[in-house]
This record gives sequence, structure tokens and C-alpha cells, in this order.
Amino acid sequence: MCLKKVQIMQKRNGLALVLAASIALSVASCTTSQQVGGATSTESLDPASVSRDEQISASVPADVRADGILTVATDPTYAPAEFLGGADGQTPMGFDIDIANAVAARMGLKAEFQNADFANILPSLGPKYDLGVSSFTVTSTRLKAVNFVSYLAGGTQWVVQKDNPKKVDSKNACGLKIGVETGTLQETAVRKQSDDCVASAKPAIEVLTLTNQTDVTTRLINGGLDAFVAMSAAAGYAVSETGGRLEPLGDAIDPSLVGIAVAKDNEPLATAVAAAVNSLIADGTYGNILKAWGQEKTALDKAEVNPPTTIQ
Repeated sequence: MCLKKVQIMQKRNGLALVLAASIALSVASCTTSQQVGGATSTESLDPASVSRDEQISASVPADVRADGILTVATDPTYAPAEFLGGADGQTPMGFDIDIANAVAARMGLKAEFQNADFANILPSLGPKYDLGVSSFTVTSTRLKAVNFVSYLAGGTQWVVQKDNPKKVDSKNACGLKIGVETGTLQETAVRKQSDDCVASAKPAIEVLTLTNQTDVTTRLINGGLDAFVAMSAAAGYAVSETGGRLEPLGDAIDPSLVGIAVAKDNEPLATAVAAAVNSLIADGTYGNILKAWGQEKTALDKAEVNPPTTIQ
């Protein structure tokens, strides 16, 4: 598998967030180098390096297979999973993007990425998008509305300013101002925690929801939040790439599965996606992608359609 070497930098609200990955594959013979803003290099999948599987391709529904395009919705504000980078600053990148490109190639298709607000992706599957690939936690509520193909193990992480100057306690956050990305599992969890505060005659949590995780991170750095809560991969990346101004608060909690979303009435497509992911696991492509982004700990041994979950 060949990976293209690229270098990236993303800006949100005047804050330059240097996006980097420290782990690189030894593939110098098939890489090209680009530099933007002096950021550190990382690895991005070349879809042409992933072979088509004829049996998997034949299982893709005819309407999807017809034009050779797999339309993938993503909210590109959640580094290192999905973000905009490259020489033009507009190229979809991240481990989710690489996995989606590899899945499409294994199915004999080309992934076409469309940017969307996170909260709008699942309702638009089917009529507008074939897949939603945007770090979706598999929950029982979401499973009622869409099919999921599990492809990663996830978790939730609280993040505070360096040295926790406001003495935030994630288990007792009543009365604090906590940031989350709109529509995420973390938003649901923090709102429930706030309800528990009120039920105990304590001040509610002030939950600030923003459509971009990068904006949430910026608010915390600038002191507009007491803490933010995000998926562990995105939280860890923010901590490592913001100049020592943030730190994790305790360990990640609520282990969960992350899934590729497919319209509820299109289980055949979900089955084909699962077959593609399992094929990529078997030949090592999947593991190489996660290694390139420093995400080996999130790997699964097997992808499943609509896996059981205790997450609501």
C-alpha cells in the first residue's frame, strides 16, 4: 500500500492549529511531499494503491454502483479523524478519510466527499449521501434511524486548560461552562449530567454547543469554557497540537464503537461496506492507515453491521 506524504495546517477563528502525526510508514519510494505553513508531515492514503475486490464490488447495490461514485458526508472539523488540509487547505484528510477512500476502492468505487454539519449527516443519508463517515459513536438511539458498520473503538475525554486552573471535576461539573460539538454523544452525556445536577438542587451545567470541534477547542484556549468534552481521538489531538495550553482531565471514559453510517433502508450497502472493511483488516491496509495516524489503539478485529451497544 502506498501512502502520500503531506503537511498540513488548519485555522479556526484566528487560531493556527498545527495538525501533525508523528508516526510515519516507511514508504519513501511511493510518496510525494507538500508543505503548508511549515507543519509536520503525516501520511495520507493513495486510493489507487487499494485493489478492487470483484466479489465485494458485485454485492454493492446497482444504483450505487451505476456511476462508480460513493458519496460520503463528513464534518471536516474533527482532526485527526477528518479535517481540511493539503496544499490548498481544502483537501479532506484524516484517518476517517483514508478509511473511506480504501473502502470505496475495495468496492470498485471512488469516494466523493461532501462537507456537512455533523448534526445534519444522519438525517440526509439515502437521498443525499451514501455514507456518513464522521466519527459517529454507535448508539442504540442512532441505530433506530440508520445502519452502522463498526470500524473503530472510541471513548470520551474531558479536556481543560493546562494545570486545570478552574479546578474542574468531571464528576461534579454543576454550574460550569462545558463545550461540546453539536449533535455528538458527548453533548447528550453532558446534558444528562446537567439534568442530574438540577435534580440534586445544584446549578445546571451551561452547555455550549458549536458546530465545529475546532471552535470548541479555541473557546477553551481563550478561556471561554471551563472544559470541553469530545471523542478521545479528537481530544488527544487537540491537546498535543495546541502548544501545551490544554491537558486531558483524567482518563477516557465510556468505551464505545465508532461506525460508518448507512441509510436504514439500505442494509445491502451496509453489508458491502462491512465486507470491504473486513477485507482491509485482513490484508493489513486498515492497520497501516491507523498506524500512520497514531491510532493503533482504536483498531477492531472485525467490522459488524449494527453491532450491539449499551450506549444510549
